[in-house]
Amino acid sequence: MDSTHTGGVTRRNVLKAGAATAGALALPKFAQAQTQGQAGPALQAGPALQADPTLQAASELSAGAINASVSLTVNGQAHRGDVDIRTTLLDLLRENLQLSGTKKGCDHGQCGACTILLDGKRVNACLTLAVMHQGADITTVEGLGTPQAMHPLQAAFVKHDGFQCGYCTPGQICSAVGALDEIERGVPSHVSADITARPLLSADEIRERMSGNLCRCGAYSNIVDAVTEVAGGQA
Repeated sequence: MDSTHTGGVTRRNVLKAGAATAGALALPKFAQAQTQGQAGPALQAGPALQADPTLQAASELSAGAINASVSLTVNGQAHRGDVDIRTTLLDLLRENLQLSGTKKGCDHGQCGACTILLDGKRVNACLTLAVMHQGADITTVEGLGTPQAMHPLQAAFVKHDGFQCGYCTPGQICSAVGALDEIERGVPSHVSADITARPLLSADEIRERMSGNLCRCGAYSNIVDAVTEVAGGQA
């Protein structure tokens, strides 16, 4: 378009002027936020949960945070205190209680790396808020066993080389514990031929029940072998 016929107004000039105006309007607000120490909405680490009976704040909460009291049991240890209501159960375990065995993978409930046992049932800790589980009994991989006294599934994973990088392994093991408990209680899966009968301890059942836990290294066959061995011992 010829600017001589449009008073010098072109699409490019309009865009330049708009960008310059937006920048000029934003600068005073940005400077004010910097002065007040509110440059952005980034969350700060919440207070660290301590064992009963008190909670000591590790750091100040972010501006506008709302606290709620949480009381729960993790690996047999009672904890209570105030946490930001936006804190996920995964972040509470990792950041507040320093239980880093539970891994943050996709943080969208798709990979299963954060699987824990919540009141005996396996859940993705990244998808639920800590304040939703007052009085809950939680077991993480740290609560299943120790290097000196491993859980049967932990020992089976070592025996069958059920891991490579190991990042997904805590979630895999917690999920396997929950899966075998489901079979023991007669909970059917999508591959159960008869949903009214007790599920069979078959490779298909184990694969189906473990399908929510992804292993980027591809150690699936060894994982199935490890779970199958322990499942056979429980039959």
